[in-house]
Amino acid sequence: MTEHAHSHADSQGQSHGHSSGHSHANGSGHSHGHAHGVSPNADRRWLRAALILLTAYMAVEVAIGVIAQSLALISDAAHMLTDAVSIVLALIAMRLAARPARGGYTYGLKRAEILSAQANGITLLLLSVWLAYEAVNRLIEPPEVAGGLVLVTALSGIVVNLICVWLISKANRASLNVEGAYQHILTDLFGFIATAVSGLVVMTTGFAQADAIASLVVVALMLKAGTGLVRESGRIFMEAAPAGIDPDAIGDHLVAQDQVVEIHDLHIWQITSGQPALSAHILVAPGGDCHKVRRGLQALLSQRYGITHATLQVDHVGESGDADDVLILGPRPDPDATDPAPNATAPASHHCEDTHGPVHRPGPHEH
Repeated sequence: MTEHAHSHADSQGQSHGHSSGHSHANGSGHSHGHAHGVSPNADRRWLRAALILLTAYMAVEVAIGVIAQSLALISDAAHMLTDAVSIVLALIAMRLAARPARGGYTYGLKRAEILSAQANGITLLLLSVWLAYEAVNRLIEPPEVAGGLVLVTALSGIVVNLICVWLISKANRASLNVEGAYQHILTDLFGFIATAVSGLVVMTTGFAQADAIASLVVVALMLKAGTGLVRESGRIFMEAAPAGIDPDAIGDHLVAQDQVVEIHDLHIWQITSGQPALSAHILVAPGGDCHKVRRGLQALLSQRYGITHATLQVDHVGESGDADDVLILGPRPDPDATDPAPNATAPASHHCEDTHGPVHRPGPHEH
């Protein structure tokens, strides 16, 4: 087989001996200019502004909640504390993620942002459990609640949270890290709205349980936001394909391209939010132009699926030559067999005895 000089390691650290390519651009070239959202410095500016506003208001709300004996206000203040912590985590994660790749961290520390998002989701879930317990107790034995004070404080909290939501919406919410902080503050905004309603009900009707009911509304919002953050960050840690991307559909699309005979070891994952990556082993028809096929597939992945981090190992199949140099579609021939059936087709290729995931070939096939 013709030996191709353009060889390097794939995204997961496996070295390949034939044609491979790593596309980082929007097309078939090898440009390494990355553009993933707005400037991190702009993100930090918006997040810092929201952090200062939240922290100042939280201190005031805790004092008023204690005076008014309102669990709704105290729960809102507790939620604001987690808001502030989530923003601090987001800022720290941004700084870590901005560090260049070096040493054993070949992707850098980009997943620090995903750790931050997961921490935000877990804190929302834990806080929701505590608030649910307190709210149920207050439904059974409701304390005296100063409805007017609760209403005024909640209305001012709505204003503060609206400003914070606007500030963080200016940052890059494609980042799961920023989205985690945004979800914290958005649920807090809805919580303040529920608290304002409860304060109005207590003030006009004397129904003290309205305060605990408002807390349960906040709990439901926390559970929803926290579950979403933990699920999405968990998918990234488990190397799952990004939501909305079907690896089987992509494999079938790639193998349908001209001169492509088989695709296996197809892996699609996310380095961090908004940065999908792909690696695959491509088998090309005898006499095909490996480099041309690779460039075409990388352009397809970039333009159709938005995957610009693609590492493709490309080899020929079925060419004549020495036994050790020939790639055959089929299992490794049995040395004791009288007929090794070098051209037989089977679910795996001679080049790769242990393929990972389904094998894609032209025409109908099982995944």
